[in-house]
Amino acid sequence: MKVSAWVRRTVRGCTGTALVAGFALAGGALAKAEEDIRDIRGPKAVPAASRLVIAVIVGVIIVTLCAAYMIRRRHHHGAPRRNLTLSEQTLERLEGTKPLMQPATAREFGIAASEVIRNYIEKRFNVIATQRTTEEFLQALLQSSNEALARHRSLLAEFLQQCDFVKFAGASLAVTDMEALYQSARGFVLQTGEPAVA
Repeated sequence: MKVSAWVRRTVRGCTGTALVAGFALAGGALAKAEEDIRDIRGPKAVPAASRLVIAVIVGVIIVTLCAAYMIRRRHHHGAPRRNLTLSEQTLERLEGTKPLMQPATAREFGIAASEVIRNYIEKRFNVIATQRTTEEFLQALLQSSNEALARHRSLLAEFLQQCDFVKFAGASLAVTDMEALYQSARGFVLQTGEPAVA
């Protein structure tokens, strides 16, 4: 009897202790829940060092994406460009003189257009044109056996003399005169250009 009474008392005591402990835990959880439900706080400030790191990372990503785009574009559009013929190069250089076709830059246009055509003549016909005056060049052209170039002597004489007039006399040309000079130079290159390769 004594043992069974002792067991009953112990169980009752443990139950009481468990209840007390349970209430204590529940009370603590309630207190914690009350602490947990707080009002919204304002945003926290990000330190300047962190902003710098973020900016550097974003910059690296942007540069990497741009580089990848350029590489991809070259890869897809990188078909080998054919070499331009002498006449095509000359026409491109002649086209580059067009912005100078203004009354204020007539002298610069005359110098540039004359240089383009003289360089073309030297390379195309293997004659000295850049190191001679216009008169020396035209005189040598009369004595030359190059018929293809000699056929255009009058056109070249007019073109080069007009360019010299603008270069050395300081004369100004109207835009229409410069356009006529440009067209005569372009026509000369087109007429004397290399035959197209089939």
